[in-house]
Amino acid sequence: MEFFSEKTHFDFIGARFKSFAVFIVVVVGSLIVLAVKGFNYSIDFVGGSVVQLTYETPVEIGALRKTLESAGFPDAIPQRFTGTDAYQIRLKSRGEDQDATLVEEFLKKLAAADPAAKFRVDSQEFVGPTVGAHLFKQASFAIFFCLLGIVIYVGFRFANPVWGVAGVIALAHDVLATAGLVSLLGLEFDLTLVAGLLTLAGYSINDTIVIFDRIRERLTMNRREPLDQLLNISVNETLSRTIITSGLVFITVVTLLLFGGAVIHDFALCMTFGVFVGSYSTIAVATPMVYEWETRRGGARPALAEPVVSAGGGKPHGKHRRG
Repeated sequence: MEFFSEKTHFDFIGARFKSFAVFIVVVVGSLIVLAVKGFNYSIDFVGGSVVQLTYETPVEIGALRKTLESAGFPDAIPQRFTGTDAYQIRLKSRGEDQDATLVEEFLKKLAAADPAAKFRVDSQEFVGPTVGAHLFKQASFAIFFCLLGIVIYVGFRFANPVWGVAGVIALAHDVLATAGLVSLLGLEFDLTLVAGLLTLAGYSINDTIVIFDRIRERLTMNRREPLDQLLNISVNETLSRTIITSGLVFITVVTLLLFGGAVIHDFALCMTFGVFVGSYSTIAVATPMVYEWETRRGGARPALAEPVVSAGGGKPHGKHRRG
């Protein structure tokens, strides 16, 4: 199945400097937003209290959010248990001097804000800042080792570390741009969004590997083809696949965004934006970076593995080395 009825001839390599300019603007802009605003960390990272309660009569989550705001807890996060009138409400830490009485104060103000809505407290627990710091450290390590593993895998897979670096630079663009959006919109940065960023990283590098694999295939078959022409043809040949795959994923995450509810809203928004920027960076950043590196070091072709000759003396098969 192809998105385009005829082969396309877009000159992605010729437009690489425009693509690099957009890349720089997005990365620098995201870094500025992150430096100025930072993240709105959830209690997963900064600590806080978790209260589970059950209402005697049904209460809609929208009405509960309004009640929480009127009670003086606009940053409290209610989450309803499916099929019940039980809620889990997360409260951010307000400092060690206030955390000891935070839940008690919260329950009093919640009851006063809506006296008609009766509830019972099922459980309550406190997540300390030490636990939050540990989770933040683990999340940071997860993202770092994810990027490192991708560099190693792509470099090994294509016998050239430059390809791995180019893929991760494009991937870092996607993650930074999405993180910048999260910061700009003030979304709560929790473990769900960390999972979203890691999911985006895996999706983005997979799309890049498809294009790189087509490039390697053409390098094997076309020894004398100019590198810019070879790269352009490879990207254009996989363009339908990229657009169709990204389009289907985009439709899926937009559906989650619109109908998935508040619990998964931020994750879906993260993925919706990430799929868009990921498709752009795969096409317009990763491959042009490979071209720029190869031409600046003297126009050499990327090295591929030695050809493998069958035991019966047949034709060489597998991967060939480019000099």
